[in-house]
Amino acid sequence: MNTADQYLKAIYLAQRIEDGPASTGTLADLLEVSPASVNEMVGKLQDRELVDHEKYKGASLTDEGLERAHNALQTYCIIERFLANVLEVEEFRDEAGALESVIDDTVAERLDTIIDRPEQCPDCFDAEADCCELLELEAGGHAD
Repeated sequence: MNTADQYLKAIYLAQRIEDGPASTGTLADLLEVSPASVNEMVGKLQDRELVDHEKYKGASLTDEGLERAHNALQTYCIIERFLANVLEVEEFRDEAGALESVIDDTVAERLDTIIDRPEQCPDCFDAEADCCELLELEAGGHAD
């Protein structure tokens, strides 16, 4: 997953949190970057027609952007579930966040064959809690 996909995922989650366009501040917080970095990348994503951005209102995903964001979130969930349920990594969320930018689609697809991912994934991801609701139930003692 590349940086653009991480931004698309963050916009997707921010839109769910804010029930509307994703604000620069929320995106900066989610991505742990500066608002200036968010504005720069949102501009690039808009140029690629993945995001619609209205000054002072926020960023919204286009249909193509939404599809890529959904796939990026699914990849993140696959990594998170693999770390938590297969490898039993205690800090699986931190590790998943670190790995999501270096795991490509092929690796994610192969990991997906190992895990027992729910059919509704990634729609089971709780944007406000920043975790999969179903993974919490399964991981129990491994959640942070």
